[in-house]
Amino acid sequence: MTFEYHVISTLVEDKPGVLQKVAGLFNRRGFNIDSITVGESEVEGLSRMVISVHADKKGLEQVTKQLNKLVDVIKIKDITKNAVKRELCLVKVNIPNEKARAEIMQYSNIFRAKIVDVTEETLIIELTGDKEKIDAFISLLKGYGIKKISRTGLTAMARGV
Repeated sequence: MTFEYHVISTLVEDKPGVLQKVAGLFNRRGFNIDSITVGESEVEGLSRMVISVHADKKGLEQVTKQLNKLVDVIKIKDITKNAVKRELCLVKVNIPNEKARAEIMQYSNIFRAKIVDVTEETLIIELTGDKEKIDAFISLLKGYGIKKISRTGLTAMARGV
């Protein structure tokens, strides 16, 4: 059994319990969801759910068929190969001295991150990008002392029409 990375976009009814039903189907198949993001869609009353998961092809086909049977699920699409993928990350990092502050600000500029909060002791930095970009930025900041990290998980949209 070969597990592959998949990004699934679903359009669902904006109702309580839908997220639990969808996540439960993946759980019952033994797939660990890497990330799941849910938010309003372009259609009033519907939400877009983006799920990233490592799954074998046959198992994923089964989950997709079962998802299609749920009344609350309107549309499902595997957008793995044709998607713009992004993640949002907030990082609170220590500022031990002025030299460190200048270095961190320079890293933020290089990575096109935004400093969204400043105190004498810490900076909170906002960064969007793919997983690798965010991991690289966090790796650079570790030497300064990271206080907190909050990541949204993957969100994605298929390219083109």
